Amino acid sequence: MNNVTSLIRSIRAEQTYLLRHSVLWPDKPLDYVKVDNDVDGYHFGAFFGEDLVAVISLFVDGDEARFRKFAARPNCQRQGIGTLLLNHVMTEARRLGAATIWCDARLDAADFYRRFGMEAVSEVFYKGTIPYAKFSRLL
Repeated sequence: MNNVTSLIRSIRAEQTYLLRHSVLWPDKPLDYVKVDNDVDGYHFGAFFGEDLVAVISLFVDGDEARFRKFAARPNCQRQGIGTLLLNHVMTEARRLGAATIWCDARLDAADFYRRFGMEAVSEVFYKGTIPYAKFSRLL
């Protein structure tokens, strides 16, 4: 995993859908994981060889960036892949002119986001039965 450029690649939105679905919302229809403005986003995948193991999508609007649908295969979690992917997205957001970055974070992942200097900036809200909060930080 030392060569980040070969591990992380730009991908098409459509390439994110199956992993988004299987990890984030397996009990919902596939269309549930599609984002209306996916066509406007930057999508990245982490690969082991040709095997796509994690995905994240970045949306930049002026000086604000948002990442969405961040998912890693369960057997690939807690191995540093998500850290590499999120660091890559933060670098890309800065390069694209963003001054802040945010996401709607599942509360069970809050500690992960705090390690990147992100903090909750909203009250808890729910998507279905899953608690979330908006997490943000300056870039």
